[in-house]
Amino acid sequence: MKTIKLAMALFLGVFFIFMGVQKFGSENVIFSIIAERSGIDLFEPVVRILVGIGELTAAAFLVLPATRFLGALLGLGILFGAVGFHLSPWLGILVPMEAGGQPSPMLFLMAVFFTGVDLAVLYFEKHRVPKRLRRLQPSQVEM
Repeated sequence: MKTIKLAMALFLGVFFIFMGVQKFGSENVIFSIIAERSGIDLFEPVVRILVGIGELTAAAFLVLPATRFLGALLGLGILFGAVGFHLSPWLGILVPMEAGGQPSPMLFLMAVFFTGVDLAVLYFEKHRVPKRLRRLQPSQVEM
């Protein structure tokens, strides 16, 4: 079981490295679409680069057992953002994977699949929740 947990965390980390590296360099079709449809130019390149940094950070955290929970938590936030944008009118489920390519649900399906993997890693790493957070009872959290 320990090997499966490690394999899932490393698999997720490799995914974040693969996706994160793509955010650096030339324009990204996904962020260009979001910027165009939303009218918010900040998405390309500023948000694209920040997401890339977040993905690479999550990957680095996933490698180390002590920070694996935090890496999975950061990754989950990124993946929820990806799924959310795919479900929004700013991006949609069918998008091209490259400029001029045919629209496909592949990126959406990848986001959903890796959200499941990330949730599994979080479950397996729940014993690594920082002690400060574990001590808080629901009644102690201010609203």
